[in-house]
Amino acid sequence: MVSRTIVETIIGAIVLCVAIAFGVYVFTATEAATLKGYDISARFPRVDGLKRGADVTVGGIKVGTVTAMELDKDYYPVVRMSIRNDVKLSTDTFAKIITESLLGGTGITLEPGGSDQLLAAGGVITKTQGAVPFTDLLSRFIQPGGTGGSSEPSGGGPKEKQ
Repeated sequence: MVSRTIVETIIGAIVLCVAIAFGVYVFTATEAATLKGYDISARFPRVDGLKRGADVTVGGIKVGTVTAMELDKDYYPVVRMSIRNDVKLSTDTFAKIITESLLGGTGITLEPGGSDQLLAAGGVITKTQGAVPFTDLLSRFIQPGGTGGSSEPSGGGPKEKQ
């Protein structure tokens, strides 16, 4: 009986260690720890699918996180982001909401401009492009005469009778 109790205790300890290791991995892999950085904001025409905690990237590399979203006095969405301190963005940075996959993941990509002036904490990105709803993208490929889905070169298809 004593050896069975010892085996059960060892197995329980192993399971507990694996659970703790998994929790640490999830915490560090998702960067759930507080991101130390500076806050900026951007005003978009629409933010379909964007959520608090979404990634903010530059060139595909995560540099920040969406921290809040609210409407301004003109009812436009304003997105607040926390950006890593080591990432310096110019005042003419372009912000675009992107859909990362067909399954939905939405984030913000930043394209730094060429200005020598840098965005300070609390700065506002003025050049933005809002989210394009997936149904709008899909309709471009489905609609006859649309520019997206045709494999025919321009002007290469049969002519309609008038």
